[in-house]
This record gives sequence, C-alpha cells and structure tokens, in this order.
Amino acid sequence: MLNGMRKLINKIKQKYGLPVVWYRCNIYKTAKIGKNVSIGSDTEVGPGVIIRKNTRIQAKCFIPKGVYIGEDCFIGPGVIFTNDKNPPSGECAATLINDGVSIGANSTILPGIVIDKNVTIGAGSVVTTDLPANTICYGNPARVARIKSAKKS
Repeated sequence: MLNGMRKLINKIKQKYGLPVVWYRCNIYKTAKIGKNVSIGSDTEVGPGVIIRKNTRIQAKCFIPKGVYIGEDCFIGPGVIFTNDKNPPSGECAATLINDGVSIGANSTILPGIVIDKNVTIGAGSVVTTDLPANTICYGNPARVARIKSAKKS
C-alpha cells in the first residue's frame, strides 16, 4: 500500500511540478490544480474547483465545488469556503478569489463572494460581502480596515 502511494505521489509531482506531498487530502478528479500548488494535509478540494499556479493552501481547509482560486494566493490553515446559500438546497453559488489574495487562519468565506486582487483577510474573519482590491479586511463580518499603500519601485 505504501509503495503504491509513493508511486501515485511521484506521478502527481511529475504532472503538476508539486513541491510537497499531499497527505490525507481528498482531491476530486475534476479539480484543476496548477503548477507549484501546495496543499496541506486533511484538506478537501471539491469537484470542479480551480486552483491556479503558485498558490499555497494550508492544512485542514475545505474548498467545495464552485470555488476559483487565482495565482499566488495564500489560504491559511482551517479556512472554510461554503457554496450553498440556503442549505440543503444543493444550489451552488460560485466564489471567486482573485490573484494575490491572502486569507488568514480559520476564516470562513460565504458563497457567491468575489474577493478582488491583493486582498489580505485577517485570521478568524467571516467574509459575507465582496471585498475590493488592495485592501486589508478583518472581523465578523469582515470589513475593510484600510487600503494597502502602493509599492515603491
């Protein structure tokens, strides 16, 4: 059994160029995962989920169908995405996480949310509305605390 698991991990590494081993993860066949994506242990990646390149997902996250995560994102440990506005209706609302987003540990993202580019979300936040680009947000419900300053070149 262990030898078979090692072979599977090596095939995945070759196909996707992964830098880490996915241990005890449940990743559906129809999930699309880009190059250099790191997924922590005990994480569920649902059917049809799209995770673009260079994204890091820490341990114990739940990412159901209907979630799109852009490039260069960081999803902290224990982050939960939801996809049903009126459970158990079975109607999935799409959630879009744009490039460069960082979500702190134990945050919850409600269904149908759009988080624009370069947003930082504090740990333990509950995101109930769309968040604008280049902002720092936190709280329950998450609110914009400030706008990030422009990077000097």
